[in-house]
Amino acid sequence: MSHTLEQRQGGRGQRDASPVAALDADAVRAAYKRWAGVYDTLFGGVSSFGRRRAVSLVNRLPGRDVLEVGVGTGLALPHYRPDARITGIDLSAEMLEQARKRVAESGLRNVEALLEVDAEATEFADASFDVAVAMFVASVVPNPRRLLAEMRRVVRPGGNILFVNHFAADRGPRWWVERAMAPASRALGWHPDFSMEAIFAPEDMARAEGEPVPPFGIFTLVRLPN
Repeated sequence: MSHTLEQRQGGRGQRDASPVAALDADAVRAAYKRWAGVYDTLFGGVSSFGRRRAVSLVNRLPGRDVLEVGVGTGLALPHYRPDARITGIDLSAEMLEQARKRVAESGLRNVEALLEVDAEATEFADASFDVAVAMFVASVVPNPRRLLAEMRRVVRPGGNILFVNHFAADRGPRWWVERAMAPASRALGWHPDFSMEAIFAPEDMARAEGEPVPPFGIFTLVRLPN
């Protein structure tokens, strides 16, 4: 069952909305240039549940024009419904090269474009898409709030914005591990200690619905009506 993010937080106080170690576009490009050739092997399995759950929700939502933000190597692309019109964007040319190979090898005719674009500052017209979905991207971009604002701009009123992401634990062993890893953010290319408050304002937390996804509920699928 989905709950609002505010309910999932259980009324806990707001945490610092700023990531511990800032990322920039060059750090992200450098990290994913390293990861591109091995990304599917290292991360494809653990992320597959979240990707499939997100695409399944996209396929049930109204509208055909879909923006996949941070399309990466295109792991999710084969799972969209055939009548959808998919545009994928990513900051990494190397990851996009893998995605284009996947599209060609799989004959995916519903993928209209794969573009090297900064997700925080696209050149799409306002209200270009029915759905924008970002899978494992929110903790990668330099300015998560700017990412959300841009997704809002390019999605039509009444459309949907989706995220699948790891969000930091509030307590317990995982809390310590995430914060111990935080200084390595630039090398990793993502924030291990990324909090929901880093991207969602309080009014978003009250409106957005979230549900845990496997494995072990370490990722969360979020739907925010636009």
